[in-house]
Amino acid sequence: MNLEKVINQVEDNWGIVGALIVLATAAGLGYIIHRIFFAWLAIQLVALARAIILSRYDITAADNLLARKVNTQFRIVERIIVFTIILFAVAVALLTFEQVREVGVTMLTSAGIIGIIVGFAAQKTLGNLLVGIQIAISQPIRIDDAILVEGEFGRVEEINLTFVVVKLWDERRQIVPINYFIEKTFQNWTRVSTELLGTVYFYLDYNAPIEAMRQELGRILAETPLWDQKASALQVTNVKESTLEVRILVSASNSGRTFDLRCLVREKMITFLQQQYPECLPRNRVEMLSPPSYGGESSLDATQKPAPARR
Repeated sequence: MNLEKVINQVEDNWGIVGALIVLATAAGLGYIIHRIFFAWLAIQLVALARAIILSRYDITAADNLLARKVNTQFRIVERIIVFTIILFAVAVALLTFEQVREVGVTMLTSAGIIGIIVGFAAQKTLGNLLVGIQIAISQPIRIDDAILVEGEFGRVEEINLTFVVVKLWDERRQIVPINYFIEKTFQNWTRVSTELLGTVYFYLDYNAPIEAMRQELGRILAETPLWDQKASALQVTNVKESTLEVRILVSASNSGRTFDLRCLVREKMITFLQQQYPECLPRNRVEMLSPPSYGGESSLDATQKPAPARR
């Protein structure tokens, strides 16, 4: 949410809030509505402050590491502050009723027992709140991070107090509990930088033209803007019974461009091999050997001779 959108939202809600205050005052609920109004105003001021600060950082830039870091911190802090404001406003509004105050006085006489009960009841909520604070400080994930969770690749779209929304590559949304990123292992591809290395594997015959493939790789990379000109290599990384394992290593500025570059190199190199060196594609060989001979005759002829007649 940008600065202009926040300002427009506040302006649109002023009329509604003013009408509610007038109606509530006429109904004798002015004290409660005033408290709710101040809570709403405080929430809007927090959103406005966050929008002003984040407007200085462009998260859509190519090098957006600092922007993602600041964005993540302020979004989590904003949610914690809003949660506290709402909780405080509800408590103050309820204390205006005489019955609630009497219950409050009674509860103070058994504060120890109530505290234990409330502690157990709110254990998970408070735990998620502490995890949110921990993520805001240590930042194992940030907004727009490219991550791999439960075998699914996507980008962090939202970080809430209790869950994280991951936008998957096919536009699905995966909802992950926030404590997952503290308790379990996951892959963060953009933790330090958006730059990534991509690999492409080929399994070719032993007569594969390695040097010609290196030259073709250089030509492919020189013609595409996807390559960031930082890393490229072609190596034979393994030898198997019937094929060579050839690995191509390329680099790009972010995960999306890396994926596209890998696909491009794979397609172009396959076309090159099909057109120029079709004999190097994987194949199975069968060699037909003649049977060994014994005394000028093959073993097959010897076995087929009739046995001598017995006298």
